[in-house]
Amino acid sequence: MLTATGVTVRFGKRVLFEDVNIKFGKGNCYGIIGANGAGKSTFLKVLSGELEPSKGEVSLEKGERLSILKQDHFAFEEYTVMDTVIMGNKELYDIMKEKDAIYMKPDFSEEDGMKAAKLEERFAELDGWNAESDAAMLLNDLGIIPENHYKLMSEIEARDKVKVLLAQALFGNPDVLLLDEPTNDLDLKSINWLQEFLINFENTVIVVSHDRYFLNKVCTHIADVDFGKIKVYPGNYDFWYESSQLALKQMKEQNKKKEEKIKELQDFIARFSANASKSKQATSRKKTLEKIELDEIKPSNRKYPYVDFKPDREPGKEILQVKNISKTINGEKILDNISFTVKTGDKIAFLADNENAKTVLFQIIAGEMEPDEGELIWGTTITKSYFPKDNNYLFDVDENLTEWLRKYSKDPDETYVRGFLGRMLFSGDESLKQARVISGGEKVRCVLAKMMLSGANFLIFDEPTNHLDMESITSVNDGMSKFKGNILFTSHDHQLTQTVANRIIDIKADKVIDREVTYNEYLGIE
Repeated sequence: MLTATGVTVRFGKRVLFEDVNIKFGKGNCYGIIGANGAGKSTFLKVLSGELEPSKGEVSLEKGERLSILKQDHFAFEEYTVMDTVIMGNKELYDIMKEKDAIYMKPDFSEEDGMKAAKLEERFAELDGWNAESDAAMLLNDLGIIPENHYKLMSEIEARDKVKVLLAQALFGNPDVLLLDEPTNDLDLKSINWLQEFLINFENTVIVVSHDRYFLNKVCTHIADVDFGKIKVYPGNYDFWYESSQLALKQMKEQNKKKEEKIKELQDFIARFSANASKSKQATSRKKTLEKIELDEIKPSNRKYPYVDFKPDREPGKEILQVKNISKTINGEKILDNISFTVKTGDKIAFLADNENAKTVLFQIIAGEMEPDEGELIWGTTITKSYFPKDNNYLFDVDENLTEWLRKYSKDPDETYVRGFLGRMLFSGDESLKQARVISGGEKVRCVLAKMMLSGANFLIFDEPTNHLDMESITSVNDGMSKFKGNILFTSHDHQLTQTVANRIIDIKADKVIDREVTYNEYLGIE
């Protein structure tokens, strides 16, 4: 068991969190959530021992081993892939190397023999004889082919380094597993495998992630970093989110009788208990949920941007026909004879073996690139707005944010434009920031504001959740779900894709698959 007792972290006068007291129990998976800058990754560093708290202590039960997902993908370049994974259990790796060094000695002494015997005993206790086969199994499950297992880390692709470091963290059945954004840079197959691994993992997992679907699948508890405190709630991310929204609503309804509020809470918990996951933790989670008291749920301190796309006019029956589109870039055929028709009400999620195919197709549909062959036939009532994956070119101007956004507004009044920026969390003087120096997340919020002001009835999104925090992702998800027009989009956010799309188009190397299903239904078909 890992225990945080009276933990406080301060940087100068700023208190990230104070007096945190949490026991992380065996068999549970804790999702650490909080606004950007709240201290989620810092808390993981404190738990791992990498960072000393300003006050308090973190203790691990005697004899237990803690493992952490390393963030430096280039830290093991001179080691083989196999050795890098086994390093996940440092004691075992050190014994292996010490043992090998003794056996390599040309003048092997009696003392060496006694030392080797002791090392062999501990090696067997740590299940060392199965180390390489266990490591190989993890690597195979994560899609690292056997031919690469004994290559140097410097010889494998960057996307595979991420998987090797994940295998390193999972290796040797650690008692406590700390994972900071484990789904970043992972393909869908690897994410699904990791979800199943963690659902069946019998020890303690503590994870920071912006992936709501992932948190919903694996978490038994949510640890919320808010108001300078860290409070643990039973249940997954959806339970935390819905309960915090309920608490906010009840706080605004001060006159409501306590009995009515308790009844509202009980109905809410009953619904979530019924929807608990089928994992082995479901029964205990249900019992914990049923014990929750009214005062235990606090409204969140989070700020959610207001995302609402309202079309100026309804689209007619004719939307868009994409006919035989082909495009070659630098000698590589990116799109080959792509055809489909967008119908009324379609919200289409695009998948592709080649990531670039989606971006190039969206650039052609948005009018930012010409196809080599084929044509687009638009309905006469359609107006479009485009969210590019790389939006930096839009901000290469000497303007502040108010001036930048005013160009796209039908109402040029500064108060109106600044009010719109305020809805996107740019308050006061922040709306006077220079456009070219704002962060990636701020640029995304500005492009979303531009799209909302457009009044378009046909929206194209290329990875709209990149650089966003969980609150903004939730708002974008809600805005896309409520939108009454057509959407073409691609996103690595599973929950957004599942809740927005009613049709999937998958661009394969040799064919295009087009199905009117949800994302989860499509993955089931595949």
